[in-house]
Amino acid sequence: MSLEFTNDSPGLTDVPGFRVGAAGCDIRNKSTDRLDLALVVADRPCAAAGVFTTNDVKAAPVRFCQQVLAVSADRIRGIVGNSGNANACTAAQGDADAAAMARLSAEAVGAPADAFLVCSTGRIGELLPMAKVAAGIKESAARLSRDAAEGVRSANAILTSDTRPKSCTARFTWEGKTVTVAGIAKGAGMIEPNMATMLAFVCTDAAAAPAELKAALKASADQSFNCVSVDGDMSTNDTVLLLASGASGVSVGASAPAALRALFQEALDKVCFALAEKIVGDGEKITKVVAVEIAGARSRADAEKIARAIGNSLLVKSSWFGEDPNWGRLADAAGYARTGLDESKLDIFYDDIPAVLGGRPLPENKPAWKQVVKAARFAVRLDLHLGDAKFRLLAADLTDGYVNYNKSE
Repeated sequence: MSLEFTNDSPGLTDVPGFRVGAAGCDIRNKSTDRLDLALVVADRPCAAAGVFTTNDVKAAPVRFCQQVLAVSADRIRGIVGNSGNANACTAAQGDADAAAMARLSAEAVGAPADAFLVCSTGRIGELLPMAKVAAGIKESAARLSRDAAEGVRSANAILTSDTRPKSCTARFTWEGKTVTVAGIAKGAGMIEPNMATMLAFVCTDAAAAPAELKAALKASADQSFNCVSVDGDMSTNDTVLLLASGASGVSVGASAPAALRALFQEALDKVCFALAEKIVGDGEKITKVVAVEIAGARSRADAEKIARAIGNSLLVKSSWFGEDPNWGRLADAAGYARTGLDESKLDIFYDDIPAVLGGRPLPENKPAWKQVVKAARFAVRLDLHLGDAKFRLLAADLTDGYVNYNKSE
């Protein structure tokens, strides 16, 4: 019953019962053949669940998915996703275009009109070039395949400023039957939960009811996609979708043995954790990925508030880029989170090397701190000694490359 995990896998084509197809239809209007539209199609109706941005300004595809899942979550046949245009802040026409994408996809594969979910990512405030999108859907449908190469193409089709595709697969065996969970994701900038400028599509051949999938997905997202930050900006389009076909013949629902449900949750967690870490690691022009680990808080909410204050501080992020172990900025950010921190109890570490113990600085350790922050990945750890709660946030540095990249489009 051990879990087998494959990083950088072909993605969704690893899951029996699903086919994918991708196309380049020039949604960006740059006359290139860049892949920008993907279809994920299940052989049979699936149970589905989703978690979405909490931004008050939600893109048309987000609203569309929420509406579909409210009435058809037990009979979803697929997902259509595009990059290059967010279909956000596009008023009634945007809603009509999202619905048209679902209808065209359903027609292309012979599915009911209410059986498709829609995701978009890219520039905000521009209408989709629907003639091109329609052509891309038709081409993607014609390419539907279980081939690993098409899986990789589909993972590439949803990318925006990403530098590489993001995919992984987890498998386990239960009573002689193999259960697979695989996912693809995109995200590099405008990354701050809940959630980020990110899309993630996860498929499994396990069986479960939509409500059971929603609980499992939320548990995973709360510890993965909602624990990353690149630049502190929340997107209009954040979406994580989970489709479960039941093709394996293994049910992981509420009536399943506890050990099986735990194994499925572990597989789902592993996939979501890996995709979330890939998103931070591919942050726009970053040079550092930093784990901000808070322990000894009175509550998880307090620990999270401190972690986000540190991870989103421009001063802290700039010092990481400069490879400067400026722990004073960590202490300052922890303090302005205003959780009732007691400075006299505060410990601060770079990896396992103490910078502050019980509020007392340890400048003699500075040479060792400086070596830690030269690494591409390291941890800053704060122990508040006020309770038992903890929180871990994956964050990134702030570089001049990020500023130059984002100062205009």
